[in-house]
Amino acid sequence: MSAVTRKNVVVFDYGFGNVRSAERALARAGAEVEITRDFDRAMNADGLLVPGVGAFSACMKGLKEARGEWIIGRRLAGGRPVLGICVGMQILFERGIEHGVESEGLDEWPGTVEPLKAPVVPHMGWNTVEAPADSDLFAGLDAAARYYFVHSYAVRQWGLEVTNPKIRAPRVTWATHGEPFVAAVENGALWATQFHPEKSGDAGAQLLTNWIGTL
Repeated sequence: MSAVTRKNVVVFDYGFGNVRSAERALARAGAEVEITRDFDRAMNADGLLVPGVGAFSACMKGLKEARGEWIIGRRLAGGRPVLGICVGMQILFERGIEHGVESEGLDEWPGTVEPLKAPVVPHMGWNTVEAPADSDLFAGLDAAARYYFVHSYAVRQWGLEVTNPKIRAPRVTWATHGEPFVAAVENGALWATQFHPEKSGDAGAQLLTNWIGTL
């Protein structure tokens, strides 16, 4: 009996993100994991995880210096899975506004990353989410599951509408901290979470297992 081939996931190391914790969580979920910014390895992996910590503009600068925007674009053009986490999700949107300064994102999705309007910012700690009933990312997880968030900015409006019945519309998951914001997106080969699944205990482990299962 032949051994089951484990999926290979590259954690893209462009200088912004908790790459080691992501590596450990993905390995526990059953993937072969490599931390690298090597162009060919990132392009050819079964899955690419794009972490992100810090300022939107700084993450975008680091990503471009590592040719990450080109890698992400090429992978998605070929239907190859990409998962963005925290600021790694935010930079997938059209633009970000921090301290009144607007920066361009990757524009994979329309929308603006803006300051959260809440009594306490940053939003730091555990929170529930409202996932669509047909979500693959949250399969096997109930509404009481909690996920770990650390952020002061978020996308407060979802602007991508799909009218072609032959194309599956993006599945958008929401959370609330002072106001509703986008907590996760599943859109073809491109998935992303505002929270940190690698820090979200059993629920985060199940979510990463779900993603790896689609590779």
